[in-house]
Parts: sequence; C-alpha cells; structure tokens
Amino acid sequence: MVRLLEKKQRTGSILTTFAIATFGLHLFVLLFLILQGLNIQKLSVRKQPNFVQMVDGKAVTATDDLARDPEAIRQFVSKTMIAVFNWSGTLPPQSIEEFSKPQIDRGILIRTPSSGSQKVTTSSWVASFAFSEDFRKGFLSQIADMTPPEVFASNSNQIISGKLVIKRIYPPKQIAPGKWEVGMVADLIQTKQSENQRLIVPFNKDLLVRAVDYFDYPQTEKMTDMQKAIYSTRTDRLEIYEMRNLCLLDAYDNVNGATSNQCLQAPNTGSFTR
Repeated sequence: MVRLLEKKQRTGSILTTFAIATFGLHLFVLLFLILQGLNIQKLSVRKQPNFVQMVDGKAVTATDDLARDPEAIRQFVSKTMIAVFNWSGTLPPQSIEEFSKPQIDRGILIRTPSSGSQKVTTSSWVASFAFSEDFRKGFLSQIADMTPPEVFASNSNQIISGKLVIKRIYPPKQIAPGKWEVGMVADLIQTKQSENQRLIVPFNKDLLVRAVDYFDYPQTEKMTDMQKAIYSTRTDRLEIYEMRNLCLLDAYDNVNGATSNQCLQAPNTGSFTR
C-alpha cells in the first residue's frame, strides 16, 4: 500500500513538472513571436536608406538622410535642366531601332494663364517631375509659353529645335540642412532647321535644391515607358523647389562676398524664365 502511494506521488510530480515546463515553453514562444512582430512593424515603417551618387558612378549609403554629394547635386541640376529644354521634336529613344528612326513628339498640352493651352515637349514634361509639386505647375506653364509651336511642326522646313548649353554650374552652397543653392550659367539656343538661323538667349539662374525621399513603384513589371521615365527622375532623391535670376556679379564671382550695386538695381521681372 505504501509503495502504491509512493508511485502515485512520483507520477503526479512528473506530470506537474512537465505541465510547468510546457507552460513556460509556450510563454517563451509567445514572447518571441511578439518581439518578432514588433521588429517587422519597425521594418515596415522605416524609411528606405538614402544613397549618395558618387562621381565614379558608385553609390554609398549616407550616414545622414539629408546628406548629398556636391557633384551629385551638380549632375542632377545639369541633366534636369538639359532635359527640360530638349526641344528636338522627337521622343527620347527607347530602343536601338528608335535611335536611327526616332518617333515624332506630339507634345503634351498644358494650361497657361496667358494663352489657354500650349504644348510642351514630352522631355520637358517628364523632367518637370524633378521639381517640387507646388513649383512644377507654374514652371510648366511658363515653359509652355516659351516653347515655339514650330517644334511640333510636321513640315521639316518649319521645324524649330531648342537646347540648353550649360557653360558653368557653380558648386552647391548649403543654405539649410538638406537644402542647397546652385548657380547655373547657360544659353538657350533655338535653331530653325531650314535656314540654320539661331537665336541665343542667356539663361542664368539660381536654383534651390533640397533632399527628398524616394519610393519605388510597387509593380515595376506593369510600368509603362512613361512611368519608368518619371520614376527615374526621382531616383536622385533631390528636387528643385525654386528658381531665381542669377546675377553674375554676386557672391559667386565676388571674392569678397559683397553683392554689386549693379545687381541690386537690376529690375526684378518676377519670372524665372526671363
């Protein structure tokens, strides 16, 4: 009888120990799953790492989300402004065949305050996505007013082309965390194909650039060529949010940093395209 009681006590003790161990294991697994869930939530809301485009084409992760390489900023300004004033009358080639036989650019209609609706080139429209949204609309309106209708002419004798020839882009000058001022000296050259006449207009501007975030399109396999071009303009994680007239006698060229009276007395047209 005593032996039976001892066996029952031993069996009960083993079951109790097993139940406690099982409960502890389940509790540990539950805590582990909660911690994993919290880590996954942090990853889902965390910003993508910013990259700084180096001169040699390599990219390195920036230690600061607002950091950008000065040469990358200059290259961004250069390629954006050249694309804005690419008035060739043809679409950017998307294949090898289109290099030899480019497609005609029909243009994109933009509403303007002065003349109702005017066309801008597809290149100008795509490049405009490198500008901040509040600045882009007014900028496109003035580009539409500047773009000659002859750019889209079907008659080769009437076609006018335009391009921006950049003479100099000054080193970016930081004005705030993640914001820079970049001076650009350039000429806007319009050429009439049939007569080989050229109209050269100085286009000297101060561009204000800032760092921005960038997120990839969620369904890249379904992107059109137009969508790919638009998203590619945002991959530099930079945008132009303001443009001003550049005075060549200001602190960019003034060793002492003083602004010339000649610049201060110059009339302000209130337009970034004049």
